Amino acid sequence: MASDILSTKILLEAYRSGAFPMAEDRNSSELFWVNPQERGVVPLDRFHISRSLARQLRKERHQIKINHDFDAVIAGCAARDDTWISADIQRAYRRLFEIGHVHTTEVYDGTRLVGGVYGVSIGAAYFGESMFSCTTSASKIALAYLVDRLRLAGFQLFDTQFITPHLASLGAIEISRDTYLAALSVALSQPADFTAPAVPPRAQDIIQRNTQTS
Repeated sequence: MASDILSTKILLEAYRSGAFPMAEDRNSSELFWVNPQERGVVPLDRFHISRSLARQLRKERHQIKINHDFDAVIAGCAARDDTWISADIQRAYRRLFEIGHVHTTEVYDGTRLVGGVYGVSIGAAYFGESMFSCTTSASKIALAYLVDRLRLAGFQLFDTQFITPHLASLGAIEISRDTYLAALSVALSQPADFTAPAVPPRAQDIIQRNTQTS
């Protein structure tokens, strides 16, 4: 049974070893573990805020919330024709959310959730699982706020699992499995607190900190 291999204990041990689960599709009861030869990561000192993204951030049009509506975020991530997020996976990550090992970064336009990202945190490692966007820039805005939070909270590793052109444009790179596992070992041994930083009152603060570190 998928629920048996997605217990909280097994999931956390898998992440500590460099593996993560996926389903064939939303209706599948079968799961498989993935441990890529090449791993996508975003170096926290190399996140790229483009001029267009900076303009969107400076408009201050959106509101950012942390851990406000996990169910809506993962549902948004799963709401696509081709998805690996099954019902079993949604239930398993909700359990991790309830014990503080899953966190969401959410982008709102008024009261409407227009984008977000969720991921697993263990020690100073953050494992980005999935993100969604209902508007052109919402997922990039979510990532900008997420990376800023990870820096302020003391995280050392931002794992994106795979790399896409979207992530590459923001500074994501691929590293070998051995390099990844070495970085993971260091990050797991260090403390970090995702919930400690406050949401920045001004987007300009994020842009300025990013310029200083990148």
